[in-house]
Formats: sequence, C-alpha cells, structure tokens
Amino acid sequence: MNISIILAAGEGTRMKSKIPKVLHKICGKPILEYVINASNNANIEKNYVIVGHGGEKVKEEFDDSDIIFKTQPIGKEYPYGTGYAVMQAIDHIEDNSNVVILYGDTPLITDKTIEKLINYHNNKDYDGTVLTAYLEEPAGYGRIVRDEKGHMLKIVEHKDATAKELNIKEINSGIYCFKGAKLKHALGKITNDNAQGEYYITDVITILKEENSKVGTYVIEDSKEIHGINSRVQLAFCEKIMRNRINESHMENGITIINPENTYIEPGVNIGKDSIIYPGTIIVGETTIGEGCIIGENCRIEESKIGNKVEIHSSTISKSIVEDRCLIGPYAHLRPNSHLGKNIKIGNFVEVKNSTIGDNSKAGHLAYIGDADVGKNVNIGCGVIFVNYDGRSKFRSLVEDNAFLGSNSNLVAPVIVRKWGYIAAGSTITNEVEEGNLSIARAKQINKNGWVEKKGYKDNK
Repeated sequence: MNISIILAAGEGTRMKSKIPKVLHKICGKPILEYVINASNNANIEKNYVIVGHGGEKVKEEFDDSDIIFKTQPIGKEYPYGTGYAVMQAIDHIEDNSNVVILYGDTPLITDKTIEKLINYHNNKDYDGTVLTAYLEEPAGYGRIVRDEKGHMLKIVEHKDATAKELNIKEINSGIYCFKGAKLKHALGKITNDNAQGEYYITDVITILKEENSKVGTYVIEDSKEIHGINSRVQLAFCEKIMRNRINESHMENGITIINPENTYIEPGVNIGKDSIIYPGTIIVGETTIGEGCIIGENCRIEESKIGNKVEIHSSTISKSIVEDRCLIGPYAHLRPNSHLGKNIKIGNFVEVKNSTIGDNSKAGHLAYIGDADVGKNVNIGCGVIFVNYDGRSKFRSLVEDNAFLGSNSNLVAPVIVRKWGYIAAGSTITNEVEEGNLSIARAKQINKNGWVEKKGYKDNK
C-alpha cells in the first residue's frame, strides 16, 4: 500500500493572515488541494494530513473528502519539527507500506513526480529515498553530500555546512519515500536534543544511514515543483507557474490563447478544440466551453456551460448555460440560472437573470430580462424591462414564440405575451397579450400649440 503523510500544521506567520497558510488559494483552489490531488493521482491509497494552527478551518474546507486528519498538539510544552509532525500518524503506518512525506505548502509538486519517486524507490529496493533537486541558488536548503562513487553520504543543513559544502548545488527537497517498517523504527529513535528542541525528519535519514539501511536519492526533473510558500510573494510566484501550466495544457490540446500572460483560467475548466481566448479573459470554476468558440477580450465566465461556436465579447457570464452559435456582448451580463438556446443574440448592456430564452431570439441592446421564460424567434427591443419585483416578491413573465416586444416597453410580472403577440414601443403591459394581437399601453399624445411662446421661454433667451 502507498500512503502519504502531508505536513500542514505550520502557522505561516510570514503570510500575515488569519487564514491558515494551506488554505490560501492558487488559481482559485486551496494550496493544500493541489498536494492532495497530486497524491491521489499518483496511486496513493490513503492521505494523512497533519494539521495544527487553524486545523479546524482546514478540516471544514475538506470535510467532504476522504482525507484522514491528525492534529498535532500545539503549545510550549510540546516539541515541534517535521519529525514530530510525522509521528502523529505513526499508528497508521503499516510495515509493508510505502510512505511518502509531502508538504501542504508545496502546490507545484506533480503526480508524475510522486509516482516516479515511488517507482524508483521500489525498483532500487531502498529503505528510504530522498527527493533532491539542483538549484543555482541553493541558499537555505540542506545540501546532499555524496562520496566519490556518487552515493549519498549525508544531508547537511545550510547553517551547518562548510564553505565547500555550501558550493553544492544539489539540495534536499524535504520530500521522502520510506518503507513503513523502517520509518517507524527510525521515528522511535530520533531525539529533539538540538538547539531548537525539535524533532527533524532528516534525522530519520541519518539513523538509517548509520544502521547501514539502504538509502538513496531521486533527482527531480523540474526543480520548480519543490517551491514552497511562506509569503505572499512566494504565493504569487507559484500562482504564475500554475497559471502557465494550465494555459499551456489548453494550448497543447488545440486551443489558441492570444496572450497567455494576460489570461486567467482555473483548473477544472474544459475548452473545446479550435476555440480562441483573447487577452483579459477570466474563466473560473467547473466551466465548459465548446469547440470553435471566440471568447473575446475582458470576459469573465464562471461555473457555466458554453456550447459550440459561441462568440462572447467583454461580458460576464455566471452559473448559466449558453447553447450553440450564440453571440453575446459587448458588455452583456448573464446572471445565475440563465439558459440561452441556439442562435441567440444578447447585445450591448443586456442583462439576463434566472431566465430561459428560446432559439433564434434576440435582445440587441439596453434590456433587462429577469425571471422570464422567453420563447423562440422573439424580438426584445431596446430598453425593454421585465419588471419582476414588487418590493417584496419576485414574479415570472412568459413570452411565447414569435412575439415582438417594442422598444422601451415594460412587462409587469406576472404577465403573459402569447404567440405572435406584438407590443407597441413605450407600452407598459400589465395584462395578457393574446395571440396575434397588438397591445398599445401608453398615454395618448397631446400637442399644445404655442405653449412655449405663452410661457415666455423665448423671451428669456
């Protein structure tokens, strides 16, 4: 069995936040979630997450998952350190298991790397394997010291390294794979007899080496994966790398992103082939975009389903469905629970909310469609307002197929416009418009001759 122990008990004081460090987000998801997903995708059967500061908040965030949480005691009377954190899960470590030690603040680690580490560990029959990396600027990291044959001799912490050892570029990532029995044995022997009074997982490696257990190293291919997060600056650094990964993945799958540096797409978004994403676009949540779409400049799409060959410009779409070949924007807003059929035009400054609109209908500009069921081939003129709220309750309107709503008309819900019903411009409709009828609901125009001259307005100019 493969299990992981993910250390997520750190306070994260450099973040200067009331939010636990591992709950800060990268591309819309908590840092810890990336580590857990990588672990799961690497065929690890059980994840034990060690929490401490803010542990209850972390548990709440992942309360619907199959993670097993272990709480590390906090207080001056308790020792700290990575070794102590791992000890919290010692009762769950089986002798014949592979145990991977991961960190909740290293979101860039990939499932491929974890899987390669485990496979290498098994193929070499190591008792413990250290994931290492080569860094041009290794300051702060423990160095991997090797003998003349290239075998690892020891890990030397930066503060304890000699001048010669400080020139070593290979560092300890802090990620390990152990045989369960060997890890439990060594954890029982480590001490906190050091300046910090803490238990260190690196001491496990030292003990195994001293007992002539078989210990080796696996060098990671991309050193960026081991970057941890301790500050907002490092959070932004990892965010940029993750965003580039996501965008590159979409481009490799046949999507054109005009300017990846200025495009934000969260994990979980699916985009069909031959779609084009223009700069300034933000696509978040579990959103699906079909094939051959044009997502124009400065769009925001969240938790929505977009069909094929849809064109959207400078608009916001939230928790809605847009079917094939629709044209939206610029400056349109689809609020939650909107459902557009096929071949629909939603134009400049049109807002749709909690409404369905049938195929081939159009609202060209300056309209509000709220709490309505609109049929097929309906024309919604400029300035049309669906008056859905009386100050206390919301009401729905029904507009059937082939209706025509003239400019600046108001539909005061609840109201029905039947098939082929026509509403004259400037009308306020409060009663049903029957099929095929024209409804005119506006005051009669009266022109008063000579009114301006009688008022003397011309004399004041």
